[in-house]
Order: sequence, then C-alpha cells, then structure tokens
Amino acid sequence: MKVLSPGFFVVIALLLTCDRNVSSSMQTPPVSGASIPENIRIDSAGGISAYGPCEPSIAINPLDLRQVVAGAILDRVYVSRDSGRTWSKSRLTSPYGVFGDPVVLADFSGNFFYAHLSDPTGKQWGDPTILDRIVIQKSSDGGNSWSEGTYTGLDHPRDQDKQWLATNPQTHHVYISWTEFDQEASASPKDKSRILFSKSTNQGGSWSAPVQINQLEGDCLDDDKTTEGAVPAVGPNGEIYVAWAFDGKIFLDRSLDGGASWLEEDILVAEQPGGWTFGVPGISRCNGLPVTATDPSSGPYRGTVYVNWSDQRFGPEDTDVWVARSADRGKTWSSPVRVNDDPPGKHQFFTWMAVDPVTGFLYVVFYDRRHYGDTQTDVFLAVSKDGGKTFQNRKISASPFQPLSSVFFGDYNHISVYNGVVRPIWTRADGTRLSVWTALIRE
Repeated sequence: MKVLSPGFFVVIALLLTCDRNVSSSMQTPPVSGASIPENIRIDSAGGISAYGPCEPSIAINPLDLRQVVAGAILDRVYVSRDSGRTWSKSRLTSPYGVFGDPVVLADFSGNFFYAHLSDPTGKQWGDPTILDRIVIQKSSDGGNSWSEGTYTGLDHPRDQDKQWLATNPQTHHVYISWTEFDQEASASPKDKSRILFSKSTNQGGSWSAPVQINQLEGDCLDDDKTTEGAVPAVGPNGEIYVAWAFDGKIFLDRSLDGGASWLEEDILVAEQPGGWTFGVPGISRCNGLPVTATDPSSGPYRGTVYVNWSDQRFGPEDTDVWVARSADRGKTWSSPVRVNDDPPGKHQFFTWMAVDPVTGFLYVVFYDRRHYGDTQTDVFLAVSKDGGKTFQNRKISASPFQPLSSVFFGDYNHISVYNGVVRPIWTRADGTRLSVWTALIRE
C-alpha cells in the first residue's frame, strides 16, 4: 500500500457511512454470442467523489462451498450464503482500528480470517501510531460476526504494511507475511524495508514473534527498491514458501519446519525487468508484485510451487503476466511462461493466482486490453491444467470499463478456487464510480 493523502481516507469513510449494512446484488444481463460467466455486482459506491470500494479479497469455505466471504477497503465485509449469487454487507470494527489492505482467508476448519492494517486511535494519518501492527480478526460463523482481533508485528515507530495469509490444512496453523518499514515513504538511506513472518498455532488466538526472512533489505520509498509482495503459500507436506519483489528481481525463501527456520540465502526465482512498479494508462498507480501458490492436490503436479507476477520487459506499452514453476521445493525454477496469449503490444496487469487444492488446476485472473486501442479494460481468467506449462485464456467480464487516473483504483484483485468452484473478484470503474464484482464459474 502506498501512502495516500489524508483526504482520500476521509472520503472513503464518508462513502462507507453512506453505504453500510445494505443487502444487495446485481447481475448483468447475458452477453449475446459470448461464453461469459454470470457477473455479480457485490458492492458499489461513488458519485460524491472519485473513490469507492477496491482492493477486494475473497475466500470460499472448503467445508461448505455455499459460504463465501469477501472484503474491500477500508473495512467492508461481504457475506454470501449461495456461493456468491447474493451478498450482504457490513463494516468490520476492531479496538486496533481497521485501515485497509483487506485479506480474507478460509481455513480447513470452517473459520474465516480477515487481516488488515491498523489505526488504533481512529485519527488515520493524523496519528503516528497508524500502521503500528497487523491485525487479524476471526469469524467462526461464516462471516456473520468477528472477533475483536489479535495482532502481530507491533514495533512502533516502525510501520507494518501489505500482509497476506495462508493456512496449513493438516495442523490448521495460520501463517502471515508482510513488509515492515523503518519509516514508510522515508527517503533516508538509514531507513530500510524487510519481509517479516509470523504464525498462529491456535487458529488466530495469538501470534509468534515476527522473524525477518529476507536476506537483502530494501529502501522505504514503496518503489522498485523496496521489498514487497510477500504472499505465503503452504506445500502438501507443510512447507512454507514466500516470494517477494526487490530491485528488478523476484526472490523466495522457504521453511521446511513450520516456520522455525529459513534459508540463509534467498533463492532467485526470476528477473523482473523494469521492476515491480510501472505505469499503465488510466491507472493511478500499478504494480506487478508476485503471488505465490502451491499444488497440494493428489494430481500429477502435486508439490509444484508457482510464482505469478507481471512486468514490462518488452517496453512500457506492453505489460504481460508471467508464471514460473518449481518441482523441487523452490530450489530451481523454470523459465517464465507468458500467461496472456494475445499478440504483443497490449496491457495485462493486476494479476492474482490460485491453485485448486482438489484438482491441482492453476487459475490466474488479470485485467486485459487486448481487444482495444485505448484504456478500455476487460477481466480475463487463464487456466492451466498441465502444471503451468500452458494456459487457456477466457474473458470473464460482461463488458469493458475505462478507469480514470484521477481515481484511486487499488493495488490488487483476488481469486478463490475449490473443487471446480471458481470465484474471482475485481474492481470496476465507471467514471468516478467504483464497484466490486465476482463471476459465477464452475469448471
């Protein structure tokens, strides 16, 4: 998350107040002659400002595929009881504050977790304690109610930012990794950024003391030389993998003992020419931060580790989505495979990836402009059934939209998959009105 002006968050708070506790969904009409899955609008806001819900995250309950929970900034919670067709909305509260970067996870015991940034005084950027910890809240009733939350990473005045979650299906331990800044946005060479890891062995009741897992520290400018993009993933034997971007490269660390120890030297996954920050027309800011996933299925690619990202190695007018894979627990990596299958020269960006833990199929969702010569944007889903060697692309959004660079559009989308039930989630922009959508996909 990059530092935004205080006014941005004031406007978001106004929008959340206007829109809270409303139950609604809207489906788009079928698209004639196109194999487009049913699109469902989960939420929207706008009209009075250029800002609305974005940075969505979504999770399917593996014990009950009808239960789906999602979130969006700053503190929105969405709950579905019919596999994503209809949704209820509410706001998350915590004594430690709820300040965006929503991350929703479902474990294999039927619990949901919602991780976010902190704002303990409620003053937003007006108080130096903001971003002082990472907060994790738990729901054991399908997202209807949430705990006040526990936290990790409290080390004021350092800032804690951009966390992601994973869970071990056997032990039910929950893992979290994120970026710590000595002082976010500081240009001082003495201020550094690093990747931290923490775990809970009691389903979010408490968290271990954070440990630094990266070898090379970055700066605090929230740019290419900052260490960011730490998404944990768990292998079939409990292995933990975390990849991140730094200085034109993607690195990975791993633990084979539940997070007790990590490699002394980070593994280079791939080069990321041009770095993880880049420009895309119509987007206020864009990034190609990596996503890590594993195949825990009983299929032929069981144990494969995947890293997904985007970059502009072919120039600023050509953003592409990539996946690299490892069949030896992250020791060695394939050459990157280009996920988008269009001719060169168009933008594909804001990618996210998930592996179906039952089938082992790999799903990548991203924005795509292959059909247009301007900023019109579609949402595509790419599927690999051969361990990330090849991908089939499919447009899943019912109609294109055109984002405005004056509108904060967020930093990521998301996707959740279980046993052929696929639920991507993305932000759409229609003028100054942002909305959050999913698609009902069954493989």
